[in-house]
Amino acid sequence: MYIATASSSASALLRASRARFFSSSTSTLSRTFLAAPPKPSSHSFTAQRLLSSSAATRWSHGVHWRAPYTLRSQIRAIAPVLERVQRRIATMAPESHPFKEHLTALPKPGGGEYGKFYSLTSLKDPRIDKLPYSIRILLESAIRNCDNFQVKKEDVEKILDWENTAPKLVEIPFKPARVLLQDFTGVPAVVDLAVMRDAMNNLGSDSNKINPLVPVDLVVDHSVQVDVARSENAVQANMELEFQRNRERFAFLKWGSTAFQNMLVVPPGSGIVHQVNLEYLGRVVFNTNGLLYPDSVVGTDSHTTMIDGLGVAGWGVGGIEAEATMLGQPMSMVLPGVVGFKLSGKLNNGVTATDLVLTVTQILRKHGVVGKFVEFYGGGMGELSLADRATIANMSPEYGATMGFFPVDHVTLQYLKLTGRSDETVAMIEGYLRANKLFVDYNEPESERVYSSYLELDLSQVEPCISGPKRPHDRVTLKDMKADWHACLDNKVGFKGFAIPKEVQDKEVKFSFHGQPAELKHGSVVIAAITSCTNTSNPSVMLGAALVAKKACELGLRVKPWVKTSLAPGSGVVTKYLIQSGLQKYLNEQGFNIVGYGCTTCIGNSGDLDESVASVIADNDIVAAAVLSGNRNFEGRVHPLTRANYLASPPLVVAYALAGTVDIDFDKEPIGTGKDGKSVYFRDIWPSSEEIAQVVQSSVLPEMFRSTYESITKGNPMWNQLSVPETKLYSWDPNSTYIHEPPYFKGMTMDPPGAHGVKDAYCLLNFGDSITTDHISPAGSIHKDSPAAKYLLERGVDRKDFNSYGSRRGNDEVMARGTFANIRLVNKLLNGEVGPKTVHIPSGEKLSVFDAATKYKSAGQDTIVLAGAEYGSGSSRDWAAKGPMLLGVKAVIAKSFERIHRSNLVGMGIIPLCFKAGEDADTLGLTGHERYTIDLPSNISEIKPGQDVTVTTDSGKSFVCTARFDTEVELAYFNHGGILPYVIRNLSKQ
Repeated sequence: MYIATASSSASALLRASRARFFSSSTSTLSRTFLAAPPKPSSHSFTAQRLLSSSAATRWSHGVHWRAPYTLRSQIRAIAPVLERVQRRIATMAPESHPFKEHLTALPKPGGGEYGKFYSLTSLKDPRIDKLPYSIRILLESAIRNCDNFQVKKEDVEKILDWENTAPKLVEIPFKPARVLLQDFTGVPAVVDLAVMRDAMNNLGSDSNKINPLVPVDLVVDHSVQVDVARSENAVQANMELEFQRNRERFAFLKWGSTAFQNMLVVPPGSGIVHQVNLEYLGRVVFNTNGLLYPDSVVGTDSHTTMIDGLGVAGWGVGGIEAEATMLGQPMSMVLPGVVGFKLSGKLNNGVTATDLVLTVTQILRKHGVVGKFVEFYGGGMGELSLADRATIANMSPEYGATMGFFPVDHVTLQYLKLTGRSDETVAMIEGYLRANKLFVDYNEPESERVYSSYLELDLSQVEPCISGPKRPHDRVTLKDMKADWHACLDNKVGFKGFAIPKEVQDKEVKFSFHGQPAELKHGSVVIAAITSCTNTSNPSVMLGAALVAKKACELGLRVKPWVKTSLAPGSGVVTKYLIQSGLQKYLNEQGFNIVGYGCTTCIGNSGDLDESVASVIADNDIVAAAVLSGNRNFEGRVHPLTRANYLASPPLVVAYALAGTVDIDFDKEPIGTGKDGKSVYFRDIWPSSEEIAQVVQSSVLPEMFRSTYESITKGNPMWNQLSVPETKLYSWDPNSTYIHEPPYFKGMTMDPPGAHGVKDAYCLLNFGDSITTDHISPAGSIHKDSPAAKYLLERGVDRKDFNSYGSRRGNDEVMARGTFANIRLVNKLLNGEVGPKTVHIPSGEKLSVFDAATKYKSAGQDTIVLAGAEYGSGSSRDWAAKGPMLLGVKAVIAKSFERIHRSNLVGMGIIPLCFKAGEDADTLGLTGHERYTIDLPSNISEIKPGQDVTVTTDSGKSFVCTARFDTEVELAYFNHGGILPYVIRNLSKQ
């Protein structure tokens, strides 16, 4: 099925105009790449007017989009900011640039030029032709940003010599072109920026130095919940509830869009961040003041990688790392290895992109790609639509790679035109990428690229499948699903087991659902959700789902009313083509009414189950199932009452909803009985690939993308009515339960605290493998008996208004109490008991994790966490590092770390240590009842990346770990107590 072999050998600092792809006549929000900026008629535009929000609605980069001034002239009005920016631009002036001789003009076909670019071709270095395309993007960035200070010529040489340097894990700086945020991670990011301004003031420095120097796009998509489903009015009803719950958060974000320059906020109800990025925000190539360069992005959501399908290099980072990037700091990264993944053949009839991505995820998980880029190539590329590629790229976090990259080719250009980007823009993109060795033309001979290792997959070997019940990479073919389900019921509790006794596996519980007879059993589907950017951006699977619904309606099948069904498109484009095709009505008939435009069920915003259903599940210990077209199915994430959660394509979501159970063999058993009394089978409702292609061809039109993204720039009435202060410093409300001033910089001085070890620390928690960021810092509902609930109740918040942890990430008091508050947490100190508690070692009391941590802190006692493999996997959630830091955790000792989470721990000043190969807490005989001393020098110069560190316990045990400070820059962060104090001190000195 696939082959794995080893290799034989081994920003622009300021955007002058907000770029857009659509022609200038179609939108009031100027996003042009190509037109030269008009000369300003006056420079009298004041900073106050610039930041005023009274003249027009805008969620902009702090500027008035309709004013007859260029952004450059507007920014000149802000003297202190301009002075600093001009100094930085001066260091990058072509006259002094180390690679100035490689600045080359890109001519327009009809005369004139698009602009200039730093040419890889003019380097005349034969090594470039062997480089993977993803590495060429890092190379171009290093050359363009080279100032022999932040980025040095030696860094350029490291990237050029990638074939030899990557195996040595060398460190390079990278300056992404822009930053992408969603509201769950965006609110704490803006909170951090606001409190950093206060810290600059307290240090006697200029608070205006805290301003994004690269474009920042924030899409509000994580707040909408499926409160109302199966209703024609669901979208409006859910949005009204969303604004009721989140008005304060939304007003704060709107304040941020005016208080900080270079920040665009896309309002609620517009779509899912990664689909909006793919269809609208992604530039592919920037043209800033006549300088051309590849688009690249880091985002505070791990599925930022979806943009890799468009040929834009992008990946997820922690919120604190993103904040440093916004403020002009280069990212320090290890030059990655690149796995070459060759695709050949063609998907069989009826096989979906979701089946493909779940297969790819399993293959890459097995191969091991953590910390690496994966680059796709081969003859099979031409058989994959851009949406299919984006689906594969989206799930990079699930297979563990930093990126799953698809270089730009003709398929990319066709997609850009389909999504409404102008012909001139697409011509400029193609011209630049061809001229700079960044375009793949499969009709022309190419020199063979070198990869770190190689994989191959014949697309014709992909089978229909789903993944679950608890992890995205636990793929199950559809034909094996029934047998696998019964094995899961039998198996002991684990990733593939529920330990249900044989004698009760077949029990059925009958109940009344609003006067209608109903029944549930193990495997009954209670949630069926078409959700998530992974799939809702792909017209083939969305229209495929609608065709399944149509065929089922025509045969007389209906989804049972107690199944909570929902459809949450990633953009308004989906609604337009579902209506254009005439298929939305069939989805509605099956209960898949549109509920909103956001992440919904995929991130746990599934809303409540009907009380009668919830009672039956809870009272009878039913292993109920959710089937969703999402990318994550970790235990406790989708809904607290669905212990089995399966990822599936949208058409399969509809099919399982119709079947009402995952305990079915679709090949042999009927889904239901049709109106003619005959059995209806899976094959009767499944559309052919040709049927789907015909509907896509006739229903998905460029004008849909243009009109959708014109309208999102105008906002909606609820957003436009939010009033916000026009101040640059935020006025913190001590009584707010949503936005609270965090304590990170209290008492901060210009002197860094220095490196430190840990002495006689207690173990706060002792974990096994695969502890996710959902376990560490849940995003979902706040349990009524939790410390966070107690805090909110004490402040007069009704239980119905608790909202979610994700929505309250702007309040450190709530989030500290929500740390390790996942109801499915398994802590070895509790000897098998599941839940968010631990043992306070000195007293032996069983307490909530927050209460135990508070007790340790009150006594002046440090704590550590013990963990197994893949600690911190899942979402790129900075609160999974901020929370433990606020609880007093000084170090985490694990078998291995997920890439982003390890970086976040360092960013918050927590020491990440790895057990040596073959060792863990169990093999070393550690119970977690010991006290731990970590021997680290107090002088940072005596610590090296990846060095050995000795850990001793009061029980006499001693073992050696690897300090996972991976770069010299990370050691500098540790010396300063974290990345944000490091940035503040550096900016204060400028």
